[in-house]
Formats: sequence, C-alpha cells, structure tokens
Amino acid sequence: MVIRFIVAMIGLFPVGLFAAHSGHHTVEFDRDQALAISQGALGKTAADVTLRRPDGTEVSLSQFRGQPVVISLIYTSCYHICPTTTQNLKDVVRKARSLVGTGRFTVLTVGFDVHRDTPQMMQFFADQQRVSEADWYFLSGNQQAIDALTASLGFIYFESPNGFDHLIQTTLLDDQGRVHRQIYGLDFDTPVLVEPLKTLILGAESGGSVMQNLSDRLKLFCTVYDPSQDKYRLDYSLVIGTIIGFLCIGALGFALIREWRHTLKPGT
Repeated sequence: MVIRFIVAMIGLFPVGLFAAHSGHHTVEFDRDQALAISQGALGKTAADVTLRRPDGTEVSLSQFRGQPVVISLIYTSCYHICPTTTQNLKDVVRKARSLVGTGRFTVLTVGFDVHRDTPQMMQFFADQQRVSEADWYFLSGNQQAIDALTASLGFIYFESPNGFDHLIQTTLLDDQGRVHRQIYGLDFDTPVLVEPLKTLILGAESGGSVMQNLSDRLKLFCTVYDPSQDKYRLDYSLVIGTIIGFLCIGALGFALIREWRHTLKPGT
C-alpha cells in the first residue's frame, strides 16, 4: 500500500526537475496550477488536429468520434516514466477490452516533443513497449498541432535539463470528443479508467441490435471489480436478487388486491 501511495503521488508531480527553461528564462513548474488547468479542460472538446502515424499517413482527431478515446501524452526520449506509464496503460486497456469488447474504444499515444518524436521514433517506442493492439495508434505532430491539442486537453509541459516537466496525465474523451475524465499517475488502479469507460460504452445506445443494447445494459449492471485479482467479473446474483425482489413485491401486491376485493363483496 505504501509503495502504491508513493507511485500515485508521483503522478501529481512533474516528470523531471521543477525548474524548466524557456530560452534564457527559468519557468517554475507549478503543480497546483497544472492540476487546475488540467481539471479546467473537463467538458471541453479536444482540438481537431491532424497527426501522423508511423507509416506517414495523416489522421485527424475527429476521425475517432463515435466512441471513447484514451489519450496518453509521452515523449520518446523518456527512459523510465513514459515507458512505465505505457506498460500500465497496456495492462488496463486489455482488462477494459475483455469487459466491453474489442473495437469499442480507441487509444492514442501522442509524442509531444516535436523535435524528437518523429513517426519513426513513435514506431520505435511502440515496438519497445510491445504494443501492437488494434485501435491503438502512436502519433506525432508539428508544433502547431501539439500546441493546440495539449491546450485543449489541459496538459502543460516545460522543457528542463532532465527532459520535460509535466503531470503524468491520461485523458479520456467521450464519443463526441469532449474531455470526460483526467487520470493521473504512472500506475493508476484499473477501475480509475475502466469504470468511466464502462459507463460511456455500456451505458449508451450502441446503435446496434436490441440484443446488443440489452447485453450491454446487463453487463453494466452485473459487472463487478474484484480487487484481490485485479479483474472484472460478471455477478448475475445482482440480477437474480432484483428479480426475486420484484416477484415478492408483485406477490404481496396481488395478495393485497385480492384481500381488498374480498372486503368489497356484499355480505362479507
């Protein structure tokens, strides 16, 4: 527990040193201000920027509308924090997809160091982290695109002698591209991301068949998190208990109506 607490607190502190440099001036990284800016992005629509895949093809953020999007901002020359964050995210994403199904949300890892995070370096980073899941893209962009994207996500960063100062932040967008949740830390607990994802995906009309929507509602209601095994499982006892409760209420109501009608009969 102590180790997890320390790791969680790391996510609220900047990566690198507190003193960041901009030209000949030193800019102090203010953690409280960074958190305020990050939280201030909630409910806002992410900028529709154009980014580049490792193969050179361009994608716009609006192409991913219609389903939730998880965005992780990293820089490829980071040798510890960003790889660790990506590994934890990979683990949580796999748990989420085992619950809600594949193809129902997208993950974007975006390099914000425009001078080093080229398409080739983003591919190298993906290969190093052994991330090859479908619907997970490693993207880079020019300064204008990165500035617009990070501003709309409430993510601020400063170059420092030790790399970059920034919060360890993962952003969850809803299906309309709005910032739905900010998640902090390099080793956040599984439910911190999966719970809001579960609600966004299973709690909304999928546009599919009636059976698909019914199945989603059932999963949303019956899925519980087991912290001892760090995974989700279906617990139909919740549904069974609810059905039994409704049956009991119905039986009691039927008995009361019969008794009431009996008292209304003449001569009784």
